[in-house]
Amino acid sequence: MYFDGRELQPSAERVLSTELEEGEVYFALNFVDDEMLIPIMETLVFVGKNLEPDDVGQVYFQDVESYLEGVRYGSASEDDLAKFESGSENEVRHIFHYEQALEGLMRCSLKRKGRKLE
Repeated sequence: MYFDGRELQPSAERVLSTELEEGEVYFALNFVDDEMLIPIMETLVFVGKNLEPDDVGQVYFQDVESYLEGVRYGSASEDDLAKFESGSENEVRHIFHYEQALEGLMRCSLKRKGRKLE
């Protein structure tokens, strides 16, 4: 099996908060370490903005599993295993479309192998 090669940009092209669409799947790519060698990737669904009465500039995400099971924000019960995350719309630097998250993992792989990006 062969996967086509590609040129990687030195930095990731994240999704802007203004581009987020309700019900769309996104990928949160974070790193445990400062060297960015240990990635953690989560698949999330964007469920909305300012969902609570006093919210200003807050974005909300839900784990993809519970979303696909039909659990929704505001109607989730304590028995549901849904995981919701919220944060400032100015702090979504770790949210990507699939291809950009994949490229982030590729950059990580190159770093782990000791190669430098040019």
